Amino acid sequence: MEQSQQPQRRAADEEFQESLDQLKDILQESSTEDEDTPKLRTSTNEVELDQDFSAIDLEAFEDAVADIEKYLEERAK
Repeated sequence: MEQSQQPQRRAADEEFQESLDQLKDILQESSTEDEDTPKLRTSTNEVELDQDFSAIDLEAFEDAVADIEKYLEERAK
């Protein structure tokens, strides 16, 4: 590995780790909210799925996915 690539790889790794931490926080918040909110029993699983996914911050999730993809691209080089 070239010396000039090490700082870029470190920066990409740090961004990736931050994104994973953010995703972990979002998922924990979602889990906590689900515990506090009583769920209605319905026969349709779609309704439950919609409720579960509505609590996730889509923009933060997309950022995390983009960071993961960037990390994997850098790693493949």
